[in-house]
Amino acid sequence: MFFVLREPLVPAHGDRSRSLTLGGLFAALALLCVPAQSAQPAAPAPAKAEPQNSSLDAPLFYQLLIGEIELNAGHPGAAYEVMLDSARRTRDEALFKRAVEIALQGRAGDKALEATQAWRQAAPDSIDARRYQLQILLALNRPDDAGEPFKSWLALTPPDQRSALIAASPRLLQRMNDRKQAATLLERWLASYRDDPQTRTATRVALGRMWLAASDPAKALQLAQQAAADDPPAAAPMQLAIELMPARPEAEPMVVQYLSRPQAETGVRLSYVAALTRSQRYAEAAQQLDRLTQAEPNLAPPWLTLGALRLDMKQPREAETALKRYVDLVRKQPAAAPNAGDDSDNDGAGDDDRRLTQAWLLLAQIAEQRGDLKASEAWLARIDDPKSALEVQSRRASLLARQGQMAQARELIRRVPERTGEGARAKVLAEVQLLREFKRWRDAVDVLSAANKRFADDADLLYEQAMLEDKLDRHAEMERLLQRVIALKPDNAHAHNALGYSLADRNIRLPEAKELIQKAMSLAPGDPFIVDSMGWVEFRLGHRDEALRWLRQAYAARPDTEIAAHLGEVLWAAGKHDEARRVWQDARGRDATNEVLKGTLARLKVNL
Repeated sequence: MFFVLREPLVPAHGDRSRSLTLGGLFAALALLCVPAQSAQPAAPAPAKAEPQNSSLDAPLFYQLLIGEIELNAGHPGAAYEVMLDSARRTRDEALFKRAVEIALQGRAGDKALEATQAWRQAAPDSIDARRYQLQILLALNRPDDAGEPFKSWLALTPPDQRSALIAASPRLLQRMNDRKQAATLLERWLASYRDDPQTRTATRVALGRMWLAASDPAKALQLAQQAAADDPPAAAPMQLAIELMPARPEAEPMVVQYLSRPQAETGVRLSYVAALTRSQRYAEAAQQLDRLTQAEPNLAPPWLTLGALRLDMKQPREAETALKRYVDLVRKQPAAAPNAGDDSDNDGAGDDDRRLTQAWLLLAQIAEQRGDLKASEAWLARIDDPKSALEVQSRRASLLARQGQMAQARELIRRVPERTGEGARAKVLAEVQLLREFKRWRDAVDVLSAANKRFADDADLLYEQAMLEDKLDRHAEMERLLQRVIALKPDNAHAHNALGYSLADRNIRLPEAKELIQKAMSLAPGDPFIVDSMGWVEFRLGHRDEALRWLRQAYAARPDTEIAAHLGEVLWAAGKHDEARRVWQDARGRDATNEVLKGTLARLKVNL
């Protein structure tokens, strides 16, 4: 009797069980009909080479045919027995693999394991047999038994490939529920490689990733530091350190020191930029990209990221320069040959096409911001990507709205086809964004109120409506909506921060406000806007020095206009008028229309 595995296995290297047709038979026959010697690099054949027979004879052909027929008939147990018997008689690895696949199709873990054991007896040096056996043991929740096949697989691996296998080993254990047990197992399995100069870096990084997954970042950091000390030029310890940054900020100096070296790998710098961007530390991310684009000016992707960051930082001229450089570099590259095996994108648009579309959209936005609507439309006209239809029409809608045609603009967004519920939701957010951009707060609230009936308890839509209710000074409704978001998603840092900041800004319930902001900070450490909120609530509480510390930190990470308004006000209150004016002037140079900055200057009666 076959028993059922808790979940089906997918063998490594993308192998998938064949469909239950005679195609399985013909695939097995094709493998058997190839002489064994052809698996090795072919040498020039003698002029009169003797013909070589395959192991396929009439009885074996009949046996394989019976096995596949049994499988088609819904009798995987019989098919498995026939195939395994054929494999044992021929000692052919392709047939052992087929027997394992049949067992896996039938969710029969013990039978699949039996086949791998027979396979290893027939082919003692087979790496595939050990790989399958390891995966099956882990799927059967027998990790203690998986050590032997893993260690013997590692021992059989050529020395120059061993570090790569060690580096990939955490993925083998990622399905284990007990992450600490998984890390302990891998430590035991890799013990003999931890101090070997050829494998110690890969071993320590792999173990560091396992301990990070097991919620022990201190141990992971120690391993990353050891690996970096033993092999200073290595990139892998730095990648681990970047992964550790959210939990262990002391990992960051390792990365900064590494990137100060001329031989620092580009991949590490790009990973660091991504980490900085996720933390909204855009100014620092832009500095890293400036260094990278100076060192490698013909590398296209960093220019796109730099352009997007500069635009977000209200630096449109610098953004436009970077984006045009990106477009020029991509246009000069030879077109990539289509990959027939890649079905990740059914409409044929590859990664470069999507990135180019993003660049054109950003360039259209920059042209629109400076009032050049014709140039903006020219950039949009270059885009021919169905997946970007909503983004393109949203930008065209903004152009119409700038010409006083808001009704037509909204209709343009609404006419975009929606294939899924997510597409309909995205259209709602696009229309709301358009209305927000032109300060049509009430219209935006109406759109979201209707959407929240259609998409009940959608935390993102509720959050958006709460922010708009705040614009209308309907604070009770805003609080109700944010409390609902927090109930739906207790880990939503933005909802905690928004509610805490609103209370602090209105100078009410300050202890509650601080508690909410502290919770937000624990959920999203280092987020500049949350750090800004902490500085603002400390100011409201009368803790001026603490307020300055937090606000300086927030502004250094992200020189946003609203953060500048807060920092300037606290500096002004502290009597540091010259520094306050410099901060405000810098912010006004980037965004003179910001309402918070204008309101702050008016309230304090400051003329810049």
